[in-house]
Amino acid sequence: MKRPRGNAASTLLSVLIFLAVWQVAAMVGESRVFPAPSAVAAIIAEEIASGDLPYHLSATLLRVLAAFSIALTLGVAIGLAMGRIRSVDRLLDVWLVVLLNLPALVIIILAYVWVGLNEVAAIGAVAVNKLPNVIVTIREGARAMDPDLDQMAKAFRLSVRKRLFDIMLPQLQPYIAASARSGLSLVWKIVLVVELLGRSNGVGFQLNLFFQLFDVASIFAYAISFVAVMLTIELLVLQPLETRANRWRVRTT
Repeated sequence: MKRPRGNAASTLLSVLIFLAVWQVAAMVGESRVFPAPSAVAAIIAEEIASGDLPYHLSATLLRVLAAFSIALTLGVAIGLAMGRIRSVDRLLDVWLVVLLNLPALVIIILAYVWVGLNEVAAIGAVAVNKLPNVIVTIREGARAMDPDLDQMAKAFRLSVRKRLFDIMLPQLQPYIAASARSGLSLVWKIVLVVELLGRSNGVGFQLNLFFQLFDVASIFAYAISFVAVMLTIELLVLQPLETRANRWRVRTT
């Protein structure tokens, strides 16, 4: 029970220090391009009251969830196959290297050109950008599996389903958790670019609009709201899941 309280206290202290430094910088600068926390907070309150902030934030979150789910599901399946079957690994390795090095902006633009300015292109572009990172992590996890457990599964003639859910996936849990945690941060960023380039709603769309209006306070308001949601998911969902997935490491040390 002491550790969560300590983490919460450290997080709160970090936020307070950040706000204090921000306030001092705004007072010293006295510039329109660097608004004070109070001005940003007032805009956040106005945007929430009008319904604009919840609407655009929810649109972004839905895209993040859809793209993240697709990338994680396909990434686990392909990564497991590449890590366990050499012929599949040799066949797909070149494509994996290409996707890892292909700029996200290129994938987004091509998706919009080929598919159109719609949700399918937006979510698909984000998922493709995230997919290779998941594959690499899961492939390494598949290669690191305990061979003794494989021999046991063969000796007892376990079914494919039993091998997958009772032997493989439990060993992959830490790798899946790591992919989820690192991957979600990447998806957040790419979704904003996708929205900025080709969607009519979402946080990225709003940031582009405020940039054209040179409204820095509103940019701060949406960015901070977005970061707050991201941190909430990280602290309340992803970190506990990763801790649970790595419990066996603590027990064996």
